[in-house]
Formats: sequence, structure tokens, C-alpha cells
Amino acid sequence: MKEQESRSRVIIRTSVIGILANVFLATFKAVVGLTANSIAIVMDAVNNVSDAASSVITIIGTKLAGKEPDRKHPFGYGRIEYLSAMIISLLVLYAGVTAFVESVKKIIHPDTPDYGAAALVIVAAAVAVKLLLGRYVKGVGQKVNSDSLINSGADATMDAVISASTLAAAAVYLLSGVSLEAWLGALIAAVIIKSGIEMLRDTLSKILGERADAELARDIKETVTGYPEISGAYDLVLHNYGPDAYNGSVHVEVPDTLSADDLDKLIRKVTLEVHRKHNVILTAIGVYSINTKDPEAAAAREKVLRIVTEDPHVLQMHGFYLDRGEKTLRFDIVVSFDAKDRRLVHREICEKVQKAFPDYTLQVAMDTDFSEETKE
Repeated sequence: MKEQESRSRVIIRTSVIGILANVFLATFKAVVGLTANSIAIVMDAVNNVSDAASSVITIIGTKLAGKEPDRKHPFGYGRIEYLSAMIISLLVLYAGVTAFVESVKKIIHPDTPDYGAAALVIVAAAVAVKLLLGRYVKGVGQKVNSDSLINSGADATMDAVISASTLAAAAVYLLSGVSLEAWLGALIAAVIIKSGIEMLRDTLSKILGERADAELARDIKETVTGYPEISGAYDLVLHNYGPDAYNGSVHVEVPDTLSADDLDKLIRKVTLEVHRKHNVILTAIGVYSINTKDPEAAAAREKVLRIVTEDPHVLQMHGFYLDRGEKTLRFDIVVSFDAKDRRLVHREICEKVQKAFPDYTLQVAMDTDFSEETKE
């Protein structure tokens, strides 16, 4: 809880700095742009206003995301941060479309810019400020895992490039008398539109639900298998409820000699350590038992493994157990998303194994590659 509060304070403080800087820059750029009759500088000022609005949205989103879980939303409100990042993306996109329309109008009905030394100095200063602001905000965003800050920081860096291009257009006009203002404005708008689309795409992808971070998945599995009783961790599923807020489940392989009491103690230890080390709540830990009483089971497992791994789309086999008393053979296979028909792969595997073990009833589950899985 203290870490979450600290993270929120950092995001809000960084956003306030962004608001103050953008309002300051927008005011000066608007005055300069109107005085110099420069559509590019005016559009740059409008973009700064949208950046300030983005920071306000980030603050509101962070405040709402920090609300305590309740009966209606028992997993908390962390995903609001993704919604605020989406709104920022839409604002950037809107600013780009608006700037493009205005630039096209100026291409059709051009105006002659009137650059002054003061105007150029202010724009040059804005380039430096935006570069520093963009680097700072994006760096903080990456540190606290805030998409809203990362998007705002990237947008600020883009603003610096835009302001620099405005200076280049001014230099061309002063040296040659050729005005590239309107065309530059259209180019700037196109870059902003592209940036907005990319931000929106990335945010929507997270809202839809992306696969777990591979490094986090590996670290969790390493923690789980650190217990001597656990020989393997599989089927790790992580549900994201906001930045750094995960609930999940995992299956573990343990000897079939463990009692219910032993399993209960082990599962509680694993759950507590995973939460302590990775801030991930394991809501369920499933159990696969390993044959330890039947020497023929190991040979059967190797035979099945050879059959299964002949198919290139099978990433892994786990949870193998042979019960000679009940004549059942059970295991899970992880089938790659690259397979054209995953169910067909599963069916063919079952047919091959059944042919090799005609006297046994098969229980073969097809698992999904939710995190990193590799062939054994």
C-alpha cells in the first residue's frame, strides 16, 4: 500500500511539472505565433495545451486508480490508468487532425510569416525545455510503470522535434524568402496523428489483455520451483488489473507421496513468497502429482514425450501421471499459436499416444501458451 501511494505521488508530481511547463510554453508560443503570423508556431502552441490537458487527465486517472477495492470492483480500479492513457492518445490524435486541417487551409490560402529575433529565441528555448521535459517525464514513467507518463514524455520529445523543424522553416524563409510554413504544419500534423495512433494501439492492446511479461513469468516460476518438493511450475496465468497489479494461478509438479497437510503448508508458503518477491497474488495453485511408486512410469513418460515432441507445434508436455491400477494415463500439452489448427494437433497427439498405449484411457488436456513455454 505504501509503495502504491508513493507511486501515485511521483506520477502526480511529475504531471504537475508537465502542466506548468506546457502552460508556460503554450502562452509564449501563442503570442509569438500570432505576432509572426506563423501557423506552425500556433499549432505548436495548441499542441502544448493538449499536453497540459493530458497531464491533468493523468492526475485524475491516477487518483481514481488508487481507490480501494470494493464490492463492485473487488480487484480494484488500477485499469483506470489504461483508460486515462487512451484518452491522452485520443487528445493527441485530435490535436493532429485539427492541425492538419488548419495547415491545409493555409496551403490553399497562404499567409506570409514575419519572424522576429525574439520569436526565434523563444522557440529555440522551447526546444530545449521540451527535450528536457520529455526525457524527464518518460524516464519517470518507465520507472513507475505509468503508460500515461510514458505517452506524455514521448509526446513532449515529439514537440521538441516539431519546434526544431519550425526553426528550420524560419531559417529557410529568412535566407531564401521561401515560406514552408503551411507545408511544415501539415507534416507536423501527420507526425502527431501517427504518434496518436501508435499510442492508442498500444493502450488498447493492454486493455484487451496482453501475454504476461516473459521476465516476470520466468522470475515467478523460478521462485516457485525454488522449493525442493516442487519439480516444475507450469500453466502460469497472470491477469493484469493495472500497472504492477497482477492476480494469477499456476500448476506445480510434486511427488505423489505428499499428504494433504503437506500440500497445504507448501502452497501457503509459495503464495506468500511470490507476493512478497513479485507483488503478484496467486489466487490458485493447482497440483500435478509425479509417479514415485511405479518404476515403469518413468519409461512410459519418456516414450510419450518422444511421441509428443515429434510435432513442432507442441511446445511442452507436463503433468504426466500413469495409473496402472485404473489404467489411465494423463498429461497436458502446450500447443503453439502458430499451429493452423490447435485442436487438430491435440487430436493427432492423442491418436498417436493411444496407439502406443492401447490398454490405457487417456486424459490429455490442451494448454495455452500464456507465458514463456519451451520444449523439454
